[in-house]
Amino acid sequence: MTDQNATREQLIQGLQEDLAREYKAIIQYVVYSQVINEAQYMNIAAELEKHAHEELDHAIRIAKQLDYYGVYPTTTPKQIDTSEDSKEMLQFDLEGEDETVANYRERIRQANALGEFALAEELQEIIRQEQEHQIDLASALGIVADPSQRGGKTKP
Repeated sequence: MTDQNATREQLIQGLQEDLAREYKAIIQYVVYSQVINEAQYMNIAAELEKHAHEELDHAIRIAKQLDYYGVYPTTTPKQIDTSEDSKEMLQFDLEGEDETVANYRERIRQANALGEFALAEELQEIIRQEQEHQIDLASALGIVADPSQRGGKTKP
């Protein structure tokens, strides 16, 4: 799909997927913040609690937008990634943030193509926080925050 051919239905479907991804992030951050127990990751555990609150705010913002479009927001999260290993948990979260940022960038392009400039601005604010999450997680893992520099799966 090219941005010029974006439809309102595609935008709404994308927002539903974004909301499901936010639910996944909330669940993972809540769980991981409590079960991470390796000494080198204890500082990030407290940060994950903050991330959970921010992801909830994102979910509410997306749900409000869906309601504005007259659509019932999804109630199902994307599949939750689980692990007993702290490093792997953080890697799951970082991969989720990479995917989220890439998808919100696409949603912004769709919103702009459809003249939904207020939505694009709202999503830009969400991306700002998601990128802070990427930096926090990458720092805790001792890797580069930019997914294009570490072989990440996101689009440029």
